Amino acid sequence: MNNNSNNPGRSIGAPTSFANPGAMVPSTHVNHQPPQLLSQSQPQTQGGPAFPGHFQLSETQARVLGNTQYAQAAHAQFQSQIQSTNHSVAQLQNSNSANVGVQPPPVPTPSSSSAKKTSYKPPSRPSGGSSNANMASLFKTMELAPAVRRTAIYTQLLEFEARMDAAMARKKMDIQESLKNPPRVRKTLRVYVFNTFENQVQGSNERKNAEPPSWSLKIIGRILEDGKDPVLTGLTQKPYPKFSSYFKKITIYLDQSLYLDNHVILWESTRSPVLHEGFEVKRKGNKEFTARIRLEMNYVPEKFKLSSTLSEILGIEVETRPRILVAIWHYVKSRKLQNPNDPSLFTCDPPLQKLFGEEKMKFSMVSQRISLHLTPPQPILLEHKIKLSGNCPAGTACYDFIVDVPLPLQKDLAAYLTSIEGNKEIDACDELICNSIKKIHEHRQRRAFFLGFSQSPAELINALIASQSNDL
Repeated sequence: MNNNSNNPGRSIGAPTSFANPGAMVPSTHVNHQPPQLLSQSQPQTQGGPAFPGHFQLSETQARVLGNTQYAQAAHAQFQSQIQSTNHSVAQLQNSNSANVGVQPPPVPTPSSSSAKKTSYKPPSRPSGGSSNANMASLFKTMELAPAVRRTAIYTQLLEFEARMDAAMARKKMDIQESLKNPPRVRKTLRVYVFNTFENQVQGSNERKNAEPPSWSLKIIGRILEDGKDPVLTGLTQKPYPKFSSYFKKITIYLDQSLYLDNHVILWESTRSPVLHEGFEVKRKGNKEFTARIRLEMNYVPEKFKLSSTLSEILGIEVETRPRILVAIWHYVKSRKLQNPNDPSLFTCDPPLQKLFGEEKMKFSMVSQRISLHLTPPQPILLEHKIKLSGNCPAGTACYDFIVDVPLPLQKDLAAYLTSIEGNKEIDACDELICNSIKKIHEHRQRRAFFLGFSQSPAELINALIASQSNDL
């Protein structure tokens, strides 16, 4: 039976390897050689055959084979790109890439016009859709690999952010502790006392409409740098605390016979917290006199004046309590007065017996016992004669005092802490991120629960009951 004229082949761009017009083969022969595939970039011709007697594949078979070839080429390119990723992504890729590629089924060749044609059945899809599943696994791997890499980078960023937050928290605590007890250095404070005068006209030539005579007493001070005044030498002045911060109280006594109502001028740091670079007292008058100035220093930390007995032992007159205790410790160690059997005790030599009145003492009792020998330091008394003639300003006296000043860096640290406390925007963003992450975790848990329930309700319920029973 000759069916060639009645059953024309369907042409979808068949490969040239089957083009053999006029070839005579037995009707029972089947060609098991796999057909040569066309890439998806090559157009497929719909309609009649390209060559006479050319056998063509079905449209579904040609599409599957073309997709498989394209997937193999994409997989090869993806393998070359994934080599630079981490080890876990490479393992994941290698495990999935082994399943890619399905060999197409054998295709029978057409018979001659005189031979009986073999019945042809379209090639069935592999069971379970393995070709589509393999391609889906490939593209899923291609999408999953960058996602895994992004997740790893995001995790590293979170860890780095946590380390940065911990380091900043530690530094913030260190700065706060340093500001509570800031390190200080000893510097020399030079105090200048002088006065100026105006309209001090002598004789009968005084005009009636002129301003009344007056004078001004001024007290200023600056921290010396290498023993020199930075203003007078033209050096850059460092940002030290202002002049009034070094004093608790300043009292100026004028001549009571000349100024009956206000001959005492008092300034206290507790009543005037605003800091000043200096002080000025201005009064009317044309008579010279001597003004007395009383300065009470503001020592930070607080200093004490030692009694004569304690001062003879330690060789210091005014010092802070911690340094006094350290000096007593060095005195005991240098004279080997510490008890070898009980290090908390020391034996008192004659000077210490005179100080404490005992032969043996505990170190823990020293701080309490020396309180009787510590008194507030004596105020500093200065005198200045108000001159109303000659050179103006009058007076060239200056006085040097040893003061403890904080390091200039402390001001910057305080400003840094203030800026951190005032910046609430970052804290608000952190709180928003934390809340969002919590919501994401909650939704993820809910999704996992409902997904597991939809897939295997009985197994999920049994596991839930077992977990609750274990908790109970």
